[in-house]
Amino acid sequence: MNSKKIDFSVGLFVLVGISAIVYMAIQIGGGRFFGNDSQNVTAIFSNIGGLSSGSNITIAGVKIGTVGPITLNAETLKAEVTLLIDKDIQLWDDATAAIKTNGLIGDKYISIYPGTEIEGISMELSGPIVDTEPAIDIEGLISRFAFGSVTEEK
Repeated sequence: MNSKKIDFSVGLFVLVGISAIVYMAIQIGGGRFFGNDSQNVTAIFSNIGGLSSGSNITIAGVKIGTVGPITLNAETLKAEVTLLIDKDIQLWDDATAAIKTNGLIGDKYISIYPGTEIEGISMELSGPIVDTEPAIDIEGLISRFAFGSVTEEK
């Protein structure tokens, strides 16, 4: 009888341990267990230059979300990037988004300026962010510099 209690408690301990490991792996990986605590905002870019799903989104250097699915609009031939931003972040209609790089050749991320609240004039963001800055094409910039045409865009 005592052996069955020990077997049961060891099995329960192992089950709780495995559950804790799975929970921590999902939390560290940025997954969510319960509910959806992010808002979806779309940003339209002419060039995303290596940005990928799962990249960080920041305001003033503080992470506020991650990049979701990225699609190409067949009509405009522009990239539509879904931004999964914390629900408590408020964006205004003059919000801007820019693709930045950590270091010279680091990972890409999106930096957002949330816009300005002006009483009676400003409205909350209701559509996509269209005021965007595309990623800088380092290879193209180096190539233009090497051939002496840095100031002219071809």
